[in-house]
Amino acid sequence: MIKRDVIGVSLILLLILLPACTPLWGNSEDLGVETTWTETPTPFGPIEIPTQIFLPTIVSPFNVPTEQIPTIDRDLQIWASNAVPILLSSYLKSSDYKITSDENGARYHLVTKPLKEEGLSAWIYVLVVPFPTITDGIKWEEFLNLWQGGNTGPFANLSIWMDPATFEALKSLIGAPANGKIRITTAEEISNSAMDEQSFLAIVPFEALEPHWKVINLDGQSPISKTFNVDNYPLKVNFGFNEGETPEGIKLPASNRDPEKLTILVMTGVTALVRATAAKMERNGVLYPSEDIRDWLLAADLTHISNEIPFAEDCPFPNPNQETLVFCSDPKYISLLEDVGTDIVELTGNHFQDWGSDATKLTIQMYKQRGWLYYGGGIDLADARAAKLIINNGNKFAFIGCNPAGPVFAWATEFQPGAAPCDYAWMQSEVSRLRTEGYLPIVTFQYNESYSVQPLPEQTLDFQHMANAGAVIVSGSQAHLPQTMEFIKGSFIHYGLGNLFFDQMDYPVIGTRREFIDRHIFYNGKYISTELLTAMLEDYSRPRPMTQEERALFLEEIFRASGW
Repeated sequence: MIKRDVIGVSLILLLILLPACTPLWGNSEDLGVETTWTETPTPFGPIEIPTQIFLPTIVSPFNVPTEQIPTIDRDLQIWASNAVPILLSSYLKSSDYKITSDENGARYHLVTKPLKEEGLSAWIYVLVVPFPTITDGIKWEEFLNLWQGGNTGPFANLSIWMDPATFEALKSLIGAPANGKIRITTAEEISNSAMDEQSFLAIVPFEALEPHWKVINLDGQSPISKTFNVDNYPLKVNFGFNEGETPEGIKLPASNRDPEKLTILVMTGVTALVRATAAKMERNGVLYPSEDIRDWLLAADLTHISNEIPFAEDCPFPNPNQETLVFCSDPKYISLLEDVGTDIVELTGNHFQDWGSDATKLTIQMYKQRGWLYYGGGIDLADARAAKLIINNGNKFAFIGCNPAGPVFAWATEFQPGAAPCDYAWMQSEVSRLRTEGYLPIVTFQYNESYSVQPLPEQTLDFQHMANAGAVIVSGSQAHLPQTMEFIKGSFIHYGLGNLFFDQMDYPVIGTRREFIDRHIFYNGKYISTELLTAMLEDYSRPRPMTQEERALFLEEIFRASGW
């Protein structure tokens, strides 16, 4: 009898303490049930046993009212207007919501929105033309005139091509165009026609940019520029959901252009701070050669300089009339390379060993001290031939270069510094490997010199092999006279850029004074565009931007020689 009473009291105590200490079905918050907790008497004090026991109501998790559990109704449908670009639509398709073509039956509607609204997805569109086009820009008023059927401005009488979604987006922005002015076709046909037809403009979303397009600036604004101001750019369309319609779990991107994913690489031709160029630097200041084109080089994220000449402590004072071709530069001249924002130095030049190994090693050490990446030459053969890697804004680059021209004493060996000799089979394999690893290979050559706008036949083959192996840019750093260019499978080949800082004036007539500075644009791990900057050498040392007349003549000649 006593044992039975003790057992009964124990069960009662257990039933009292269980609800106060541990929920029978786990944490009530996990069930979506609001519970009020009361203080539990300490187990070490006297416990008063109530005469009546009220057990707590236990709610089964299988019977919790559905309205108390936050859920997303994936059966609700989303409708996207015909103006929504493919990339933006992909954010919807990646969700669990159902996409419908029934506008009236949809719960959510993704549409174009007024530009004044904030917090939406601002889509950037780009006016492009085939790459071998001379004109660089157009005024917004001139473009609107074309849209409305006018025939004035630099692209008078040209039709404007775009895909259906872009057409709908532009209609919402600037209204319907004039009849017969617009050609609506697939993005694929527009891309494939870029190098076949020279007489049309196209409008494409920023993400659709490809290298064989030339981007036309609008009122001086270009989406591939680091100074691009989206607030002042006219070809921008906002997208968003209707008011009160915000699907849970879907976050639209702020834009299709993220400046944190953009890299601008500037590539240059021959730099040789010797003879008359060096004499001008001594007379007018070390920074004299860069005065007119400094901003072009500083505006890049990565600036490439191909400096063929070693620095040497015992380098003699420059002689403008020096007849020998054995060169060196005063170490103080490195201030010029600092002034233009050098990041990457190419060492494939055939004068790199002119002043002996000590000067070559000093030069490499000077680059290392400044944190500059160097490639195509090095302290020994392994260093010289190795691809050098750099990452900028998420874009992964691999620089590799070589010198097939010699002379033999200029080449690096296992025990001697110098330029990298060419091992074409190994380079192709290395370029292919780097590309598969997500790098954008940049290949440069110090090829055999020829004062011709056309590359040598073997030069053409060697450059093309590197492009076919996966190099996105193949560039000739040997040319004192600028040479032709071409596209192969989305890669850009420029057989020779001409000089940057070197004293050759008009050899042959007006040839060596002309210079290319190539501005390559990369976005989100992809090569998307190239701009050709053009300069004219002055005073044996100082390049300046070409006039519009000089530039037009130069580009026309190079494009024609390139077969465009």
